[in-house]
Amino acid sequence: MAIRILLSQKLGELRMPQSELAHKTGIRPNTINDYYHELAERINLEHFDIICDVLGCNLTDILVREGDNKGKIKRTR
Repeated sequence: MAIRILLSQKLGELRMPQSELAHKTGIRPNTINDYYHELAERINLEHFDIICDVLGCNLTDILVREGDNKGKIKRTR
């Protein structure tokens, strides 16, 4: 089971570089890069709200849950 960040796909469709997204959103370029390359272990929901506004998309367009989680429930807190 994995949650995927499809920001690279969306930016590719729009032909928008990471630097432009960082400028338009006010989100640090390093953070955009981590989302773009799916390196982020945690995400900021406010960031994704802003990103969706700028890209004109829904959250489900850039965040997806893939795979089968049967018998592998892992919760931390």
